[in-house]
Amino acid sequence: MSSIGTGYDLSASTFSPDGRVFQVEYAMKAVENSSTAIGIRCKDGIVFGVEKLVLSKLYEEGSNKRIFNIDRHVGMAVAGLLADARSLAEVSREEASNFRSNYGHDIPLKHLSERVAMYVHAYTLYSAVRPFGCSFILGSYDKDDGPQLYMVDPSGISYGYWGCAIGKAKQAAKTEIEKLQMKEMTCRELVKEVAKIIYIVHDEVKDKAFELELSWVGEVTNGRHELVPKNIREEAEKYAKDSLEEDDDSDEDNM
Repeated sequence: MSSIGTGYDLSASTFSPDGRVFQVEYAMKAVENSSTAIGIRCKDGIVFGVEKLVLSKLYEEGSNKRIFNIDRHVGMAVAGLLADARSLAEVSREEASNFRSNYGHDIPLKHLSERVAMYVHAYTLYSAVRPFGCSFILGSYDKDDGPQLYMVDPSGISYGYWGCAIGKAKQAAKTEIEKLQMKEMTCRELVKEVAKIIYIVHDEVKDKAFELELSWVGEVTNGRHELVPKNIREEAEKYAKDSLEEDDDSDEDNM
């Protein structure tokens, strides 16, 4: 069968003869063209890292963030179309807020990710709408369930993870994440490794400048999702750059 749409890609509600929904595949392609985002779960929390590409020197530093606060205990890192991601962040906030007003306590992350995944899936069923062109990682921490990490993609699938990556360098990032002993690590140790992974997978040839965004939620923040403090972020970036230089030096020695 043909791998291009040939008429079957005009609507999200149409299957091709070989059982594919091309509009959803195109949405996934939009995510793969985006900057990389990773989320890793450790023994006492979750750490998010995002490679936010700076497309113009005139941008104000810190604008167009790709890490969102969803609830006191929930954070979101996104890859893909930022406008789509913002609208899904708003949907997630509404779900979390409604749950608290109905039941009087924080929404469990499994429940939140399933609810938002159902919303994303609904946009793959009708010809009048298009699928969301973004994937996102949700992470939370509470004293009963501990750290939890979920990823939702444009098809509306939600999976639980110990570590996951989305965006253009997701395969390289996954390879680096698999090398980590995250079950034995704390958030403070993991922040450096997350920064290092983002620096390793960044393509300096195609994408020149980028801003590293880091956030965490866990025991270190008393269960609140917060951006990593500036001094710890700078320390993590220094560690990442030093590690890259050491790797380059060792490669040159081997040659």
